[in-house]
Amino acid sequence: MGLTKSDEFTVRDNRIARYAKVLGHPARIAILRLLSQRQACVCGDIVDELPLSQSTVSQHLKELKDAGLIQGEIDGPRVCYCIDEKEWKAAETALAEFFKQHQELAAKCC
Repeated sequence: MGLTKSDEFTVRDNRIARYAKVLGHPARIAILRLLSQRQACVCGDIVDELPLSQSTVSQHLKELKDAGLIQGEIDGPRVCYCIDEKEWKAAETALAEFFKQHQELAAKCC
């Protein structure tokens, strides 16, 4: 979807789409799972756990960070990543409300 079209939709719909897009790759799900289990990880530790190159992991980390789901803190030459709890909760709420809307209307389907 082009940038000019996204502003024709609600902020809420754009936010849900952003979360869905970033969650749409299994490597990102694996990274989020690792970060959830360990509380924090250095990029090199994530690379050791996944069958991906360092540059590919870094790109996925960038996408997750751009979506706000993770944050990174520079520790010398390394970056330590963790779940951004505030944005994680916002994503959980937005996606739950989106799916709940269907549940409320499901009985009315043709």
